[in-house]
Amino acid sequence: MTLTLSSCCTSDQHSEPHTAYYAQSLLSLPAMTSGQSCIPKLTRRWNAKLFLFTLVLICIFVSLPRVSHSGSYRPKTITILLWYWPFLTPYSLAGDVCLKSYGISGCRLVDNRSLYSTADIVVFHHHELKSKRQKLPLHLPRSGSQRWLWLSLEAPPNNGNLREYAGIFHLTMSYGPNADITVPYGKLMPKEKSGAAGPGDFIMTRNKTDLVCWVVSNYNKLHKRSRVYQQLKNTIPVHVYGRAVKQQVPQTELLNLISRCYFYLAFENAESPHYITEKLWRNAFQAGTVPVVLGPPRRDYEAVAPPNSFIHVDDFDSIDALGKFLKKLSTDTERYKSYFAWHQDSTVKLYTDWRERLCNICPIYERLPYKTYQDLSAWAR
Repeated sequence: MTLTLSSCCTSDQHSEPHTAYYAQSLLSLPAMTSGQSCIPKLTRRWNAKLFLFTLVLICIFVSLPRVSHSGSYRPKTITILLWYWPFLTPYSLAGDVCLKSYGISGCRLVDNRSLYSTADIVVFHHHELKSKRQKLPLHLPRSGSQRWLWLSLEAPPNNGNLREYAGIFHLTMSYGPNADITVPYGKLMPKEKSGAAGPGDFIMTRNKTDLVCWVVSNYNKLHKRSRVYQQLKNTIPVHVYGRAVKQQVPQTELLNLISRCYFYLAFENAESPHYITEKLWRNAFQAGTVPVVLGPPRRDYEAVAPPNSFIHVDDFDSIDALGKFLKKLSTDTERYKSYFAWHQDSTVKLYTDWRERLCNICPIYERLPYKTYQDLSAWAR
């Protein structure tokens, strides 16, 4: 429809057409001479209208959530940027690491910060933020599809104050099942039918010489595990190794040392839900000893390991009763062996390489949510 000269010069007392209609009409105006006085009036009117319309659009755009697509979208190649390496210890990313090492295609793992603008997920390990050795790049713009991921494998009491990260992170990665991406310290996997020994097979020493042993680096007398140890050693002998007692054991000799013990104190440094570390998977299961566990409730252990594969401190009325039970069990060969029944069809899978943990994001990328954590401390409890 064409806006005629007569219509543009009429009184303002008429109903306002839609903005898009005015814009189209304005473009279709025929050329006018400088003597046609309605042009300045129309120009002033439309300058004001276009300014207000543009201002409204900007306000709407700014208020929209920064999400450009649904959770089902998957780029052809997912780029995961590790802003800095956990504990500042780098690994090689030469070649297609995810495909070559873990059989995961379409997954690009990088640590070059210049690739920030193209990254789908940017990963920040909490330990370095807590210690102030690294800072978040809050000054950098974020595209609507890019998500920042908070990574921590520590128990909540060891993470410190998380309130300062409100409204910053979109994803969480931790050991617990309530994280967006769960990365356990280890797990039991079905054993290959070939029967060949794999990397997760344990060391079973026939001639055990020590009743109980414990490897500890961080000894704090206020920890519950320290109090349990102090009581237990009054009932039975406990051999202690590690930095806490200035008897460090090289990693290459750790499992052989522990394998000589009937029982291993797989005591966690915090009693937090689902917090089960390598103390169970490597130090006990792979060393071929029965773990005596202290940490989350028994139900959390039973969710990841057979109920008759470990002994929980909370199963006993007293530490003295626990000590007497361990001493008696060590003399009952058949019953002691029953704690290793899981080994017949299962093997231990350890997760120790950060590259593997990060590459495993890609297979579940399409299922990851789009959200922002306003209270990271509440989630991590």
